[in-house]
Amino acid sequence: MKFIDEVTLHCASGHGGAGCVSFRREKFIPFGGPNGGDGGRGGDVIFEATSALSTLLELRHKPHQKAERGRHGMGKDRHGAAGEDLLIKVPVGTIIKDIETEEILADLTENGQRIVLLQGGRGGQGNARFATSTNKAPKFAQPGEEGQEKNLRLELKLMADVGLLGLPNAGKSTLISKVSAARPKIADYPFTTLAPSLGVVPYKGFRSFVMADIPGIIEGAHAGAGLGHRFLKHLERSGILVHLVDISSITESDPYADFEAVNRELSLFSEELGGKSQIVALTKMDLPEVRGNLSDAKKWFSIRDIPVYPVSSATGEGIETLLDAIAKRLWSAPEERL
Repeated sequence: MKFIDEVTLHCASGHGGAGCVSFRREKFIPFGGPNGGDGGRGGDVIFEATSALSTLLELRHKPHQKAERGRHGMGKDRHGAAGEDLLIKVPVGTIIKDIETEEILADLTENGQRIVLLQGGRGGQGNARFATSTNKAPKFAQPGEEGQEKNLRLELKLMADVGLLGLPNAGKSTLISKVSAARPKIADYPFTTLAPSLGVVPYKGFRSFVMADIPGIIEGAHAGAGLGHRFLKHLERSGILVHLVDISSITESDPYADFEAVNRELSLFSEELGGKSQIVALTKMDLPEVRGNLSDAKKWFSIRDIPVYPVSSATGEGIETLLDAIAKRLWSAPEERL
């Protein structure tokens, strides 16, 4: 399924039905009086978050969403039926914004959470409502109230406990496929991951957490370079970040400068993202060249008081220790995390 995390919609609630002008006409009952019924209420536009969806793809092909209008009132004191509400289901983590004002109208972060975003118009009253002792035969009724209309932008930010980040080909997809049932595309070239993926990671048989893998981040990502800029927003929902660093090519490039560049991109994208707690994992420990560089890498991170976790997704080395560190950050008391 194609991953779509942004769509624009034109939504409209239903108009209220008009009240009816009618008079009772029966044999042997002269001056029967007014009996026009009320119009029905227009349908509301309701958004509901559901964990059954993981993308906004379905809405991309339905940019115009309109609730049903209320039926008009009828004679013999018959009221019009209310219009049916329009229920729009979206993935958990969807933010709804007004395009014109950029105001955030809703942030749906829980499964089953609902919000009535646009209310339907009220139905007009029939002429039976306006009969008085001085005006026993009113010849007028109310029109129905118009519904509301808005142009909306829906943005999906994945809800994950742990977000994976790093340069392209750092081993993010391989790691998430090792610890969960997620099966992202894996290949020996950069930018294999073109869309975020989620995986549920079981931890020691009694708890689990959700891990998100996003496309690799390169320098300038916050300004649109590479693929990561489109998906950096998904990391904002993550409780902690696991930063994967490939130290296999220290002589060809500077992984330490790359590490700092990725962190700089996070801060430039948003202060909140730049300040998130991180766990650093040194990947591809099954390669001889990585083993040879491990000692220097540990010294570099140690000087900066950054603990590191050497791992190999191919052999499973260090994976359990890394999961222990993640679990401790996720479920320890706030004062312990500090």
